[in-house]
Amino acid sequence: MSEVIYSQRFNAPIDVVFEAFSDFSTAAERIDGIVAVEMLTDGPTRLGTRFKETRVMFGREAIEEMEVTEFEKNRRLTVSADSCGSHFATIFQFQAVGDQTDVNVEMHMKPVTWFAWLMSPIGFLMKGTMTKMIVADFDQTKAWCEKQE
Repeated sequence: MSEVIYSQRFNAPIDVVFEAFSDFSTAAERIDGIVAVEMLTDGPTRLGTRFKETRVMFGREAIEEMEVTEFEKNRRLTVSADSCGSHFATIFQFQAVGDQTDVNVEMHMKPVTWFAWLMSPIGFLMKGTMTKMIVADFDQTKAWCEKQE
């Protein structure tokens, strides 16, 4: 199993930060790497919310269908997807620190098909790219959150 772990402190209250991370319908307005989001579930984000995210990866657009598999407002959010023979789970944890918010993310990838298992030893090559993507997403979301005050 491959994983990426990253943390960052936001100079914004937890409700603003959690909303920015969990409002997928407007993510393309905050994150340059996201081209579009198509909501597949109506209403506010909750357990079971599904959406398609179009993101630029390796210079090409990639579309992934994702689902919220864990949702605890202002505390924890997990988004999962199955792609390329693997299961991906991205776990966000939020903690208020006074008027600021610590955000921790863990991205786990588990191969579920024979071919994905066979290719998993070279999965570490993707770790750098995935880390750069997460850092960029965090930096842009942080800048957006800190403008809301």
